[in-house]
Amino acid sequence: MSNLSVQLPDSLYKSLQELAKQDGISIDQFVATAVAETIAALTTEIYLGELAQRGSREKYDAVLAKVADIEPESYSNAWIKTVSKNIRSPVMC
Repeated sequence: MSNLSVQLPDSLYKSLQELAKQDGISIDQFVATAVAETIAALTTEIYLGELAQRGSREKYDAVLAKVADIEPESYSNAWIKTVSKNIRSPVMC
């Protein structure tokens, strides 16, 4: 593990203390988690940007042209059909 000394404005530090306490974790754990989440988000953004650079609009359009041009079934109707198939009547004892 490495140590890091950071200077924060008092108001930010107070918020940090309160949020860590609400989560039931130490300030160190809170900061480490926040840094890890930020690194993951930025790394993902960079990866997706690089992936997009390799993409081809022409290939995308060619694949999309193969998809049937019909309206999708509405989500709510599909969900109701799925749920109604899986519902069983309650057994009376």
